[in-house]
Amino acid sequence: MTETEAKKLCQLGLAVLETETQALAALQNRINHSFVQACDAMLHCDGRIVVIGMGKSGHIGGKIAATLASTGTPAFFVHPGEASHGDLGMITRKDVVLALSNSGETEEILTILPLIRRLQVPLISMTGNPGSTLTKAATVNLDVSVEKEACPLGLAPTASTTAALAMGDALAVALLESRGFSADDFARSHPGGRLGRRLLLHVSDVMHCGDEIPCVHPDTALDSALLEMTRKGLGMTAVVDTRQKVQGIYTDGDLRRTLDADINIHEARVEEVMSHHPRCVQTDNLAVDALSLMQQHHISALLVVDDKQVLTGVLHMHDLLRAGVV
Repeated sequence: MTETEAKKLCQLGLAVLETETQALAALQNRINHSFVQACDAMLHCDGRIVVIGMGKSGHIGGKIAATLASTGTPAFFVHPGEASHGDLGMITRKDVVLALSNSGETEEILTILPLIRRLQVPLISMTGNPGSTLTKAATVNLDVSVEKEACPLGLAPTASTTAALAMGDALAVALLESRGFSADDFARSHPGGRLGRRLLLHVSDVMHCGDEIPCVHPDTALDSALLEMTRKGLGMTAVVDTRQKVQGIYTDGDLRRTLDADINIHEARVEEVMSHHPRCVQTDNLAVDALSLMQQHHISALLVVDDKQVLTGVLHMHDLLRAGVV
């Protein structure tokens, strides 16, 4: 490819972005009373937001429905072509319908308008034609018209779909804020995602417990403590008294310091070389907070204790890696 050809491609790409930027800028004046009415209808919906749209508008509608659902506004997408063949039964009298059509004359949507009216549900339209049939039939219309498409032929939906998508995002975020939807709420609807894992997983969900905990008493011979560390494979052992109350910890790092000090590992007791006052967390702490503590103090394991400092588990960095918290 020549330099001239490459430059032309960049110019074409920039022209598309400029056209779509202008389309988005024009939407700012349309966050008005109609937008407020649409939000109010959705906020007071006792059912779900049913989003419909054909073709590219349908793809945008599917994304809007997904965004609404994941941000605290129950919603789903219904294909208008399928709606007239049975799927209209998904819409109930408690729902709100959000219909997308740039022309406002999409045949498959107009076909089911009488049935939507019969249900007497609020109908929010999102169109690019204020004089269209769909616009006039709607309870409230959101104007997403654009001056021109980014497509040089003026045929492929480009700027118009971008405008509709942005308006859908504006609705979703306005509703999110109005509902007081929190990061924890978001995580609960995204349990399989990274954010969900970071905000939902607690130390108790990933820690080692029971026989998996490396544990010795203060008067245990150091070589026996090393065997316990080897058996449990966590690079450390907790040191507890007879009531399982934490007295200290002995780690791989402590072992290196022991060897540097020329201490006889066959004669020393673990209490002589252990680290006192180890970093601890509790079972109900978030795993992500435990990770932060590890990173802050450059350690790879934490003891898990109850409110009386009794040992209940061990959390290792590898556990957080496996759980996807890191």
